[in-house]
Amino acid sequence: MPHDSPIDIVYLWVDGNDSNWRAKRQAALQQLPSDSSAAMARYSNVEGRFRDNHELRYSLRALEKFFPDHGHVYIVTDAQAPDWLRPSDRLTLVDHRDLMPEASLPTFDSGHIESWIHHIPGLSERYFYFNDDVFFGAPVQLDDWFHPDGFHVTWSDDPMVTDEAMRMDATSLENACRLSIQWLTEKARSGTPALREQDPLYQSTFRTFAHSPRPMLKSILLELEETAPELFAAVRSTVFRSWDKPTIVSDFVLRWALAHGVASIRPYRHRYVSTGEGDQQAQLQALVAEFGSLEFFCINDTTDDAHTNDPRLQNVLSVLQSILPTPSGFENASSPVQTLSSAPLASSAFQAHSTPADAQHPPNASGLQQRA
Repeated sequence: MPHDSPIDIVYLWVDGNDSNWRAKRQAALQQLPSDSSAAMARYSNVEGRFRDNHELRYSLRALEKFFPDHGHVYIVTDAQAPDWLRPSDRLTLVDHRDLMPEASLPTFDSGHIESWIHHIPGLSERYFYFNDDVFFGAPVQLDDWFHPDGFHVTWSDDPMVTDEAMRMDATSLENACRLSIQWLTEKARSGTPALREQDPLYQSTFRTFAHSPRPMLKSILLELEETAPELFAAVRSTVFRSWDKPTIVSDFVLRWALAHGVASIRPYRHRYVSTGEGDQQAQLQALVAEFGSLEFFCINDTTDDAHTNDPRLQNVLSVLQSILPTPSGFENASSPVQTLSSAPLASSAFQAHSTPADAQHPPNASGLQQRA
């Protein structure tokens, strides 16, 4: 496909406040075998994983602001639709039932869902995959994300994964790193001499990938579905995220692409915000100060104990409104965002400003570990 073809956008989205969806989730929990809780990954069923705090709305605003030439937008969801969404010939809601076989449903594991998105009918060869808590933060230069042979990826700022064995108490991203390297190493050891020579490469990359926009090639996903069917089958067997069946699209695909010259490592100016941390306001202030020069940012909802009007959620919403105030073409004008005027960060003194693109700051100074 020509490299000047439009680049589509795929989001996963869920509204964890929806009563019908919550009933479906509760029924799925009750139907699990009694010993299944031991297989569930850390944070696999916490409220922050499913809560909607208008992140998708603001991610679409950032998309329109910083990448107006994007292709079609697909939002993959489970019989839901944002109440603010305006019909558009540039956007399609993709229901789980239209994307995945009945045997896969229901599922509440994003790793399971994302393993199917390359089968969206009409999806472009080159596309970006987003979770709804990821945002572009500066004008998109496609050469920064794609290259003639494939795409760029970036490591997270998390500590190195220190051992090879998958662990029940590890994050999904850590176990995904371990699983990918185990598979690739075994393939190298049992393969051709050329593959065996790559074995040290696999052994030297015990790091997780950043929670970022994911540039992808549909053809690579289709190839890997045939190359590693057991990995796809495993993650597609989950109802809730499982520690021993972690995501493969957000690690294995990227690691395989690195080993085969399809992907290359590139550092990005970015900011990771963990909303449940005690220094949340400082993190958000840093985001505001850097907005406009960050190639991407992530606002990870880790406020698992939060109620609807929790000030921490309102802080996030107020900051997003301050840096991305202009509604996108995908929004109904009659559905304004509701924020609490009492939110500490909503004051006029805390407004966004752009930092020059050549500002000197580290790619990410948060020092926080991703839990996505």
